[in-house]
Amino acid sequence: MKKQIKGNAVYSTDQGRLCPQCHQAVASCVCGSNRPSHVGDGIVRISRETKGRGGKAVTVINGLPVPHAELKAISKTLKQKCGVGGAIKGEQIEIQGDQRATCKSTLEHLGFTCKLAGS
Repeated sequence: MKKQIKGNAVYSTDQGRLCPQCHQAVASCVCGSNRPSHVGDGIVRISRETKGRGGKAVTVINGLPVPHAELKAISKTLKQKCGVGGAIKGEQIEIQGDQRATCKSTLEHLGFTCKLAGS
C-alpha cells in the first residue's frame, strides 16, 4: 500500500526531494515533459543585479517551479507588463532594468509566492 502525501511536501526522509506535481522522488518523477525545471522551496526570488553588465541594472527571477515551456510564457508576460526586453538564461528569467515591484505584483497575481532578495 502506497503512502499518500498530503499538502505541499517537498522532501521525504526516505526518498529525498519530491516533485511538487506528482509527489514522487525527483529521480523517479512521472511528470515527463511537464516536470518542473527547478525544484526548490516554492518561493520565487526577485533580485536586481548590475555585475558584468556595464553598470546597467537587470531584474533576475529565480526559483519558478514550472516547466521550460511555461517559463517562456511567464517571461513573455513579464516583458509585456514591464514594457522592456529580457531573456531566459538557464532556470532564471532576466528582465531589463529595475522592474522588481512590477514583476513581484505580476507573479503574485499569477499565484506564486514571491520574495524580494538582495538590495
